[in-house]
Amino acid sequence: MSHVEKPFTEGLRRVDLDPNPIKEFASWFQRALAANLPEPNAMTLATASKDRVPSARIVLLKAFDERGFAFFTNCNSPKARDLDENPWAALVLFWPALERQIRITGRVSRVTREESDEYFHSRPVGSQLGAWASQQSAVLQNREELDQRFADVSRRYEGKVVPLPPYWGGYRVAPECIEFWQGRPSRLHDRFRYTREANGGWKIERLSP
Repeated sequence: MSHVEKPFTEGLRRVDLDPNPIKEFASWFQRALAANLPEPNAMTLATASKDRVPSARIVLLKAFDERGFAFFTNCNSPKARDLDENPWAALVLFWPALERQIRITGRVSRVTREESDEYFHSRPVGSQLGAWASQQSAVLQNREELDQRFADVSRRYEGKVVPLPPYWGGYRVAPECIEFWQGRPSRLHDRFRYTREANGGWKIERLSP
């Protein structure tokens, strides 16, 4: 059976790009939200240890602005240990239904404790309790061990405000490079890369597909 190309719907032109990649990202992200895609804020986070061993997993984008792209996690987790040793990371958001992908590379820092506390208490109470119950990525003997921890934590904080765990918080990727990818027929996709310049501005280049 021969492969049938998807009909062309739209391309990506240099003239249509905002000079600021964060504003361009916001436009693309709003379109993904409007399309009612499942988990439009899901993104691959790639890190590497001090020994240059790579690792990747899906995290959720929880905030973005001119400072960068923020996600939250257990700060004792493998990803957090990687970032402590090597504070650079790459992010990828991919929306197949829109034939769009965004790649981000940058230096990572922790968000303030106040930002972490604000986000933590915006989560469902069950998720707050889960952050206390789970020693993320640690070996469990069985499921019952985790369930018991959750039950213990639930009793401890019943009727109380669940405090932010001291080992839980946010990280922000400050972009040095952002690439916007738009699918096109015959694999002749449109790709534009923003690279941060020394003066704080952005250089925009079209890349071969």
